[in-house]
Amino acid sequence: MAQRNDPAANLARTIKQLRDLRGLTQKRLAEQAGVPRPTVAHLESGSGNPTLAVVVKVAAALQVSIEELISPPRAQARLYPASELVTRRRGAVSVRQLLPDSLPGVVVERMDLPRGASMTGVPHKPGTREYLTCERGRVQLTASGALYELGPGDVVVFRGDQKHGYSSLGDEDAVAYSVVITGARE
Repeated sequence: MAQRNDPAANLARTIKQLRDLRGLTQKRLAEQAGVPRPTVAHLESGSGNPTLAVVVKVAAALQVSIEELISPPRAQARLYPASELVTRRRGAVSVRQLLPDSLPGVVVERMDLPRGASMTGVPHKPGTREYLTCERGRVQLTASGALYELGPGDVVVFRGDQKHGYSSLGDEDAVAYSVVITGARE
């Protein structure tokens, strides 16, 4: 079995995978790349030692970089245990980041609000919109003096650049999710 750091094996696997994903036969890929069909077959076998010119042509035909053709494959999925995700406490409320990777302009968090707990939100930059949804229990949002009560499945959208806060209502713990989308204005 080929090693992940073997460029020839990576090239063979990636060409075959991309060709299959694009619904191309070896003949069709060879035509698009301007190389003989046996060259494509040889590359996919992993035993080829292609010239740089051939690799450039095949990469162009598959619309990828040369680096992508010879690099080790990227993982298709990765499990992030809850313990690896950023969690902070604000009083009794636990706030956990849900996206392990940073997405520009987007923050998604899970809030665990024990019965009777509350938390003051921090106003975000101007133009920010916040989407708050309740998963379990009852949550009260206070935004610029207005009160909104959310039950499971309810969503409220509000300007995140204003004073706001969250509270758990009722006799059970609540869970809510906040999605913050920053605006274009600074």
